[in-house]
Amino acid sequence: MSARTLALVDGEHYPPVVRAALEHAGLEDEVVAALLVGGHEKLSGEPDYGVPLERLGDRPPAEAMLLAARRHGATRVLDLSDEPVIGEDARVRLVAHAVAAGLEYAGPDFTFRPPPLERVAAATLAVIGTGKRIGKTAVSGHIARLLHGRGHHVVVVAMGRGGPAEPELIDGGSQTVGVEELLRRADAGQHAASDFLEDAALARVATVGARRCGGGLLGRPYVSNVMRAVELAVARAPDLVVLEGSGAAVPPVRADRTVLVSSATRGSPLGRGFGAYRVLLADLVVLTMCEPPYASADDVGAARRAVEALAADVPVIATVLRPVPVEAVAGRRVVYFTTARVTGPLADHLREQHGADVRLASGALGDRAQLMSDLERPEALDAEAYVVEIKAAAIDVVARSAAERGIPVVFCDNRPTPLPGEADLDAAVLELAGRAVGSHA
Repeated sequence: MSARTLALVDGEHYPPVVRAALEHAGLEDEVVAALLVGGHEKLSGEPDYGVPLERLGDRPPAEAMLLAARRHGATRVLDLSDEPVIGEDARVRLVAHAVAAGLEYAGPDFTFRPPPLERVAAATLAVIGTGKRIGKTAVSGHIARLLHGRGHHVVVVAMGRGGPAEPELIDGGSQTVGVEELLRRADAGQHAASDFLEDAALARVATVGARRCGGGLLGRPYVSNVMRAVELAVARAPDLVVLEGSGAAVPPVRADRTVLVSSATRGSPLGRGFGAYRVLLADLVVLTMCEPPYASADDVGAARRAVEALAADVPVIATVLRPVPVEAVAGRRVVYFTTARVTGPLADHLREQHGADVRLASGALGDRAQLMSDLERPEALDAEAYVVEIKAAAIDVVARSAAERGIPVVFCDNRPTPLPGEADLDAAVLELAGRAVGSHA
């Protein structure tokens, strides 16, 4: 079946050349209209392209494109524009808007199609990100814990680069996911710190682990078993399934509502490249790492403005991540292990809010050589407990050393905490979850 096509054209091409190109396009598809996106050098009077002509007026190109597509019933955009009217960055922005709206976007040497998304028989809330190590799992776990605490029956589906070959369900509410269990998995050659294990251990809700490999520009995994994992989750008849993305990869499910997590660091992809596409999927944006040295107040403001420029009605909440041990550490000599480059504010939080006697804070969970060196320091040898984030090296290196030394390991969550003056994150999440559940009522 031929596609109903909206063509993007510019006035830097002579109209007879454009008309010939549209006639060529019409051999395979039905060209229903053309949108003149700018340029005037080759225009003299009203151009005749042989199809209805739309103009930008006072609208941005993306808005005019979507309006024209809806007006003419187009399902495809064919970009026949060129420099200097539409440059690379502007073209990527148009691709993002088109694909987020369900339109195919094609040009002479590229085609972008909306990733196929499956519908499921349960309310879904997706938590996606713009990259790795930005706090997505922390936000996802916080959401699951919050909803569970408010009486919702929640199941998390977490896909990851090291997830299980067959989807695995762990009921974090009834099964203990402790150090011994994770060491057993590591000994069996499994990824002992996969996100679904972290969710089960820290959020204490039912969690299904899935795997994926690869991630396209629009977040589509090359291969995944997420849909089989979702089937396991739906079989438990939950009020809500929380779909946790992996890196910048997006679960292949048509989510009812979506939370986007991104760091506020300078150079954040929110307003550029295909980060824009993810913003356009979002109903709420949670900014993390909104403190020096990761991000200045100006960086946070720039990230907020990038979102507002794309989706002015989407709330943005700026947060920092703070450690919360799963058991009491007050008065105990502890060594804190994290992936954070700057540990000072986190160690201070453990002291001030949890009463821990933090003798050493190591940010080396991503550097095993440094981590092993830190474990030989006097503070580590004299500790009464190791407080650790659930990461691969925390199990393979820290937990093994702790077992040999007879030192207890206390898992530590990272919880998003809004900056002063920001909107209430919990209220925003509850409202969003309510809308997701309501859409299936």
